[in-house]
Amino acid sequence: MHTKRTTCRICDGRRIQRFLTLGPMPLANSFLRSPEEFAAEPSFALDVYYCQDCTLVQLIDVVDREALFHNCLYVKRLSRTLSARDIEFARGVVEELRLGPDDLVVEAGSGDGGLLAAFQRHGVRTLGVEPATALASMSREAGMETFDKFFDEHTATELAQSHGRAKAIIAHYVLAHVDDPRGFLRGCRHVLAPAGRVVIQVAYLRDLVEQLQYDTIYHEHHCYFAATTLVRLCDAVGLRVQNVERIPAQGGSLRLWLCGQEERAEHVDSIRALMHEERAAGLTESACYERFAGEVEQSRAALVELLNDLQRQGRSIAAYGAPAKGNTLLNYCRIDTKLVAFTVDKNPLKVGTYTPGMHIPVLPASALRERRPDYVLLLPWNLADEIIAQERDYLAAGGRFIIPIPMARVV
Repeated sequence: MHTKRTTCRICDGRRIQRFLTLGPMPLANSFLRSPEEFAAEPSFALDVYYCQDCTLVQLIDVVDREALFHNCLYVKRLSRTLSARDIEFARGVVEELRLGPDDLVVEAGSGDGGLLAAFQRHGVRTLGVEPATALASMSREAGMETFDKFFDEHTATELAQSHGRAKAIIAHYVLAHVDDPRGFLRGCRHVLAPAGRVVIQVAYLRDLVEQLQYDTIYHEHHCYFAATTLVRLCDAVGLRVQNVERIPAQGGSLRLWLCGQEERAEHVDSIRALMHEERAAGLTESACYERFAGEVEQSRAALVELLNDLQRQGRSIAAYGAPAKGNTLLNYCRIDTKLVAFTVDKNPLKVGTYTPGMHIPVLPASALRERRPDYVLLLPWNLADEIIAQERDYLAAGGRFIIPIPMARVV
């Protein structure tokens, strides 16, 4: 179930250096159904490494992908912000590639089918690939054809044979989840139609470092990409960056449009510019990550101090949301039910469960209004604007939110 890599995922180099230890952690998406499961809950080392040869930031402790993803409960359609982004993105892809009813769009890691539904509005053919059984079922029930499996080179061969080649292959926040990113992109190349595009979105390492987004580090995220490492990865599999966008989603991301090297000889100048900025910011040097590790500890200390101070004042504290990132934060900071009584979430698949490691009960969103805690720790901080707007009544009644990243603050 657990192995440890000895070489880098991009360059196969062995000069990989640990710079951050977050401690033994349970799997961030492995919510527990009852207290009887607590004692047998497994945990795995969560250490982060830097490749001194190609600069890729990565984990080397690898948990079996079946354990990581088959029970994932992330439902994107519950967020208005994310659903609106999907609609806008799908429209842009359709217009850019001039997709019609005969064109196929494949999404790797299609989740609950929300993005596929946005593409179906434009009359194009869609196909989802999703290993999480519950999410694949939700997608099919909503009318999206979905393969319940992992996207890799073998799956890509099957898709090309059964459905033909795809004019667009979409991978939103999936590339970081695969232990073999080269094999994943080779699979994309195999199923890509002539003049088609692979469109990937990844959380941007520069934002992670500069904004202390350490909670986005968990076992499902094997890699943490910068433009520099993405270009090296594309070079390794014969892809070229045709366009790159820096977008605010998920706390800061890169969106890359990729084509085959036979269509374009060189990467677009704009990604070369990002690579230059990364060198200037120190992202290609190990000293940058050593500083980051120290700042992460400062962020943890500030949050824990704030929560302890509030508790000493007799204030009641709950949390909002049950995202995977929240479980890294809760476990690293050792925030359990002694500090946070409960968390609330809109996802019916998570309500009634307990968070991994800290075993905080997940209640329905209505519990926030019924119990009215004095303070609420906002775990999906990337959706702060949406959540705070939805909970205006809670704020009006005197409640306050705590945003934990990069440094804890009350709003």
